[in-house]
Amino acid sequence: MSSAASDKKKTEVGSYFISNYPPYSQWNREQLPEVKEALHSPPADNNPLGLYLHIPFCRKRCKFCYFKVFTDVKAPEVQRYVDALCNEISMVSQLPIMGERPFRFVYFGGGTPSFLSPKQLTKLADRLREHITWDGAEEVTFECEPGTLSETKVKTLREVLGVTRLSLGVENFSDEILEDNGRAHLSKQVFNAWEWISAANFANVNIDLISGMVGETWDNWRENVRKTLELSPDSVTIYQMELPFNTVFSKDILDKHTDSPVADWQTKRAWVEYAFEQFKQAGYSVSSAYTVVKDPNMVNFSYRDNLWHGADLLATGIASFGHANGVHYQNLADLEKYLGTVESGQLPLGRGFVPSKHQQLVREMILLLKRGYLDAGYFRDKFGIEITQQFSEQWKQHIEDGYVEIDGDTIRLTGKGLLTVDGLLPAFFEPDFQGVRYT
Repeated sequence: MSSAASDKKKTEVGSYFISNYPPYSQWNREQLPEVKEALHSPPADNNPLGLYLHIPFCRKRCKFCYFKVFTDVKAPEVQRYVDALCNEISMVSQLPIMGERPFRFVYFGGGTPSFLSPKQLTKLADRLREHITWDGAEEVTFECEPGTLSETKVKTLREVLGVTRLSLGVENFSDEILEDNGRAHLSKQVFNAWEWISAANFANVNIDLISGMVGETWDNWRENVRKTLELSPDSVTIYQMELPFNTVFSKDILDKHTDSPVADWQTKRAWVEYAFEQFKQAGYSVSSAYTVVKDPNMVNFSYRDNLWHGADLLATGIASFGHANGVHYQNLADLEKYLGTVESGQLPLGRGFVPSKHQQLVREMILLLKRGYLDAGYFRDKFGIEITQQFSEQWKQHIEDGYVEIDGDTIRLTGKGLLTVDGLLPAFFEPDFQGVRYT
């Protein structure tokens, strides 16, 4: 998507948010031998190591969700999955890629990790610690849906799993909008959960909001920002609603040829800009195109920052994405295939991609630009490339369009550029990946 395309008014069906490179649609099974070789080799250098665990269960499927999630599952099915996840981690813990490295960051994502009961979480932690430890990790993140929390569960996350960063998926404070978008929780559950979370004294509590949920208005958005400020979380993440192909909303648009129900891009960006200004007035700092933090000296985004700098990430669970010794991979995305493969004692690898050195450079550059700035010296030292020269045409266009400013080695997004960063990134893609489906 060019920067001009990113300014299209309507929110149409297709992926906008960029989280990796080359595009996922280009990954394939033919490159799995190289993935296995990367996992069965010692770490190439002293690269930081992270672990991602995917818990794919939810009480309901949100109408804007495109992740691999399952609803209406019974306790034995959940237990079978948790057992498989533990067995997969047991196998991963034996891989040479681990080296002698401790996990610097651990991320429990979903789905809804907080779908699991306190008893299941305790059992999961006990089983995991038979094979690995994350006691020294600088960040252990756990995603939560407010309606799944209880006082006991919150204490379990803090005291048993050692969670340091709890991320609460609030999204909106209007019950009507939450229901219209298929969210499982209502606003009352947010405030109940907040009491337990505050009492547990996590190092970092993040609130997620979504700009552009179906039914949002300016009045509603201002109220969302006001209520979030009242709660005073350590960080706030704001995503702009998009419509990837496999969401309920997207299928309605494509099948019934209806108009997009999501606010246009200019409106969503205006809402994010308003939120950023309100948070800055309250003493927060902008940390990326999506994030504000109350105290930059206290809040550390280890998962984000290490991953964007090319850290190794061992992916566990169905359909999860990893990165090892410079090679991308994704686990099997079919539940029965995932479970059967792990239960047969094999790693559940689904597809992979071996990026060239240039592709590794592009990946780091576009992901790090999401912070709002780049240091050309970093890329000169790591890759031996002058990115201002290598991509001079792209930078020139972005400068002319008012998205970027360059001063010596410092490349900085303007306010306008920060709000539209995901639309700027495909300009740096190689010609073969221009215009292809992203996922």
